[in-house]
Amino acid sequence: MMVKKSLMSLALAAGLTTLGAGAASADVLFWSTQGNTVEESQAMRDQVLAGFESGADFQPSDTGPWITRIEAELQAGSGKIGVLGSLHGSLISLGDGLADLSDVNTDGVNSTFLELGKLGTDQQKYIPWMQATYIMAANKKALEHLPEGADVMALSYDQLIEWAKNMADATGSPKFGFPAGPKGLKHRFFQGYLYPSYTNSMVSKFRSPEAEEAWNKFKELWSYTNPGSTNFSFMQEPLLTEEVWVAFDHTARLADAFNQRPDDFIGFPAPAGPTGRGFMPVVVGMAVPSSAPDMAQAKELIAYLSQPETQIATLKATNFFPVVDVELPDDMPAAVKLSGAAIAAMSGAADANPGLLPVGLGDLGGKFNAVYVDSFERIVLAGQDVRAVLDDQADTLRKLMEEAGAPCWAPDADSEGACPVE
Repeated sequence: MMVKKSLMSLALAAGLTTLGAGAASADVLFWSTQGNTVEESQAMRDQVLAGFESGADFQPSDTGPWITRIEAELQAGSGKIGVLGSLHGSLISLGDGLADLSDVNTDGVNSTFLELGKLGTDQQKYIPWMQATYIMAANKKALEHLPEGADVMALSYDQLIEWAKNMADATGSPKFGFPAGPKGLKHRFFQGYLYPSYTNSMVSKFRSPEAEEAWNKFKELWSYTNPGSTNFSFMQEPLLTEEVWVAFDHTARLADAFNQRPDDFIGFPAPAGPTGRGFMPVVVGMAVPSSAPDMAQAKELIAYLSQPETQIATLKATNFFPVVDVELPDDMPAAVKLSGAAIAAMSGAADANPGLLPVGLGDLGGKFNAVYVDSFERIVLAGQDVRAVLDDQADTLRKLMEEAGAPCWAPDADSEGACPVE
């Protein structure tokens, strides 16, 4: 019996050794929090990764299990995951465990997003993979009312206000629309667009004189805004009914208007303020953990996914937009083509100033959003004094940030500990 057991043990050990030897040349395990619906994950395998000669095993996961597994492999010092795909905020938490990708070819990749991928270091901790964001949309009827000399692809907030006034004067009713309804994404506009454009901040300068100027500018814009905006949550609907001619919203919430009447609408970038063209990209990055089994193969996969033709295939598979300058083919849906042109112009603008999705707030994210929504309701809808409201809401924001212990994120400067509210 002892002899038989020893022989079986040797055989098992030999089998494991064989498997281990084969693992080094196995498909790259691509561990991703994105593309996690059945349809998207299958499209990633069939349409995007099938052309990668070395082979890739795409495995999507919810964020909780995703972070648990990669942290375990990093702690062990070795693992099976070759490439990580996730949001900027998730990759930040793994910064020390990510390999330097500075030697990966990033020709054509958006320079603003590449800088974000350094995570405040001198190393390229992740390579941008894909993006989504919020843009502006306009009925072409509105274009004749643009201020003289204004470029719709490079507007300022002052020009947007003048445009809204021109439309109201010409038609007899306000034609600018804003998603201020109960389920509208108005908080993202204030966080990622208005504040970065006037304060170069989302948190630290919340109650600054520049923030006061920003709210007063928005109050001016609101005076030419369709009053039905407090009921609008998806701007595609009032654009289609022509209750509004110009609007701001997430690309997904404009898609029906673009797809149903592609010849009637254009997409264009958000306006710029004194500190740049604030916008909120949902940036997804690709990284290689220091525990990866084959570093060279993992980097090859990232380079492959950064190629223009692969970026287009990824767009078709996931509905996330490229982070490289590409010419979209004619067979793309109208919403993709119209939104894609606006996104490329906005993220590639010389004055682009991204305000990232909040990082490190945990279950306090809803309360963080409420600070901006409450400020809007008090300042704009209730007509309360801007300075008094900002001072009051800043106290709420400061306590929230201290409770979360969340460090600053772009466009705010890095902080030790909780992001300060000055």
